[in-house]
Amino acid sequence: MAKVKISDGILEGEKVKNEYGGTYYSFKGIPYAKPPIGDLRFKAPQPVEPWDGIRNASKFGPISYQNDVFITKTIIGQEDCLYLNVYTPDLAPNKPFPVMVWIHGGGFVCGSGNDDLYGPEFLIKKDVIMVTLNYRLGILGFLSLETEDIPGNAGMKDQVAALRWVQNNIENFGGDPNNVTIFGESAGAASVSYHLISPMSAGLFKRAIIQSGAYTSRWAKCLRPRDRALSLAKKLGCYSEKDKEVAKFLKSQPMELFVDPKLTITAAENNKRTFELHVGVVSEKKFGDSERFFYDDLELNIHQDVDVVIGYCEHEGVFSLLSGAKNIADQFNMYPEYFVPTPIAYNSTISEQLDIGKIIKKKYLGDEIISEKNMEKLVDFFTADLFMYSTIVLSRIISVRNKNKVYLYKFSCKSKRNLSSKMCDVDHVLEDKTYVCHGDDLGYIFPMKLLQQDVQTNSKEYHMIETVTKLWTNFAKFGCPTPDNSFSVQWLPYTMDKKSYVSIGDTIIADNNPQEDEVIFWDKIYARHFPHYVF
Repeated sequence: MAKVKISDGILEGEKVKNEYGGTYYSFKGIPYAKPPIGDLRFKAPQPVEPWDGIRNASKFGPISYQNDVFITKTIIGQEDCLYLNVYTPDLAPNKPFPVMVWIHGGGFVCGSGNDDLYGPEFLIKKDVIMVTLNYRLGILGFLSLETEDIPGNAGMKDQVAALRWVQNNIENFGGDPNNVTIFGESAGAASVSYHLISPMSAGLFKRAIIQSGAYTSRWAKCLRPRDRALSLAKKLGCYSEKDKEVAKFLKSQPMELFVDPKLTITAAENNKRTFELHVGVVSEKKFGDSERFFYDDLELNIHQDVDVVIGYCEHEGVFSLLSGAKNIADQFNMYPEYFVPTPIAYNSTISEQLDIGKIIKKKYLGDEIISEKNMEKLVDFFTADLFMYSTIVLSRIISVRNKNKVYLYKFSCKSKRNLSSKMCDVDHVLEDKTYVCHGDDLGYIFPMKLLQQDVQTNSKEYHMIETVTKLWTNFAKFGCPTPDNSFSVQWLPYTMDKKSYVSIGDTIIADNNPQEDEVIFWDKIYARHFPHYVF
């Protein structure tokens, strides 16, 4: 057993043997805010109440209430979910360790910081502290009535509260509060990118790693959130549009009624078969002195002196076939406007949507009909539409200001640890080869125990794990993924003139100007409605 005194009391954790070498200290289920229940539902997190005596920190705390649509396919969790976990190589090091805070993905609707997927064993060998956290998800974490009672972004403010906790307490675990790297994947990556610009997050971290997602991604911001909140209230039986009545009604409902985050507000949204997000970060209105996480007139300047690693997987779009490849193909064959990115669609007439949709369809499919024979072309579209283009856009936004270094990558590791296409149950409609799908990078950073994959230390898979974790921890320690001669290439920052990036696969290959033709194409698509995306 191991004891640590923090600002709220004393914790008793465990010393754990790492099956991949060495030992580490584990402290689980640490509360970082009050349970967001009762009148605190939908509100910003409140300070945790200190405890007397010694708190057992050997078990995980409850996770956010959710329908886990990706892994367990079950409804799990509680409203009382604001807990984090700390793993450290040593409680009294000669020099404080760099700290890496993981923000999990899951489409803002599911996931947790538990070690069934996000264990510390690979990273902690590299002498860093790892922190994982739970935050409110789905309706409970992201509903916005655009009122003082339900302003939105509760889940993002939970993340801020956890980062503030790290600043106040990580020294007690042997960590350096002045050297914190936040990193995340998918919705976790979008979250990390929002922290780069949120006034609430300034000064809470030094570096950021953004894996497959960004605030520039067309799914990362919730459009017309008040309409969605009112739609939910109507589904549950409240047809009032008076703010106080609706807020009181929603706060009084059992959490079980909030498990379905599908808050559609148009017939087209309701009928679309692809996996779409209807909750997420919103533009908050100002109410008195309350802190706002994000708002539309916010200056999109990256926090000073914060450097960034950002990238995407080679075949991200495989994930988009999750809800049924044939159904999706049928819809996209019939309705060309489905090719139009949602933010553009909301700012276009139906006639314009049809025209834009036909242009995009022509780019990726020519005159072909989508079928199982050419499903890869639809995957290419989804890869660009959902992840690749928005990643390049954010890289440019950071680079053009010339105040923060940004390192761009394309992830292309292929091995038995690439399981996402099988988990999505779509590998049978694609050619018989290994894809680097959305989420496949995670298996090279975390053991992912839930997937029951053993890794032999002399295997190809373990070699790639060592490569990726060294790149990530080098960046956390030194601000550069390749600070010495231990790699065969030097990973140069992305700049507007050279557009440097690396492909991370069996080997690391340095190159320039990734997917240039596609980026130019999407620039033309976005130029009218989002000119600030185009450089």
